Amino acid sequence: MAVEGLSAFQRKMALIPKAIIDEVRKELEKQATELVDMMRRLAPKETGALAASIGWTWGDAPSGSIKLGTVAASEGSSLRITVYAGAAGKKKDGGTFYARFQEFGTKNMPANPFFFPAYRSKRRKIRGALSRAVKRGIKNAI
Repeated sequence: MAVEGLSAFQRKMALIPKAIIDEVRKELEKQATELVDMMRRLAPKETGALAASIGWTWGDAPSGSIKLGTVAASEGSSLRITVYAGAAGKKKDGGTFYARFQEFGTKNMPANPFFFPAYRSKRRKIRGALSRAVKRGIKNAI
């Protein structure tokens, strides 16, 4: 007994993973940009260097930065994005090693959080947007 349309069905099913990855990649970039923009607005602005040091990247954050976290589909995935703040180096050389001092405070300075408040405020929206991107990817492939 032969099943009609099986090969067409299998072709469509094979397209789903790529379509999902494409949609999720676009959405991750959009959400990371929005999150970074909010963090920059909340960052203390004595010189503006700290706000300018906040960014996102595919892969690992620059050394010396605070890493919000890494979101990856699976170990070794190409869908791994990292949001970070600060950079190694002396303050006079443009380094913003003090990002963690601003975020968490020290015994001599109160905290001026900008990083995690922005993340907590956007977390639910980001998760929802990524879920919709997965659904969109499936719909586009079929």
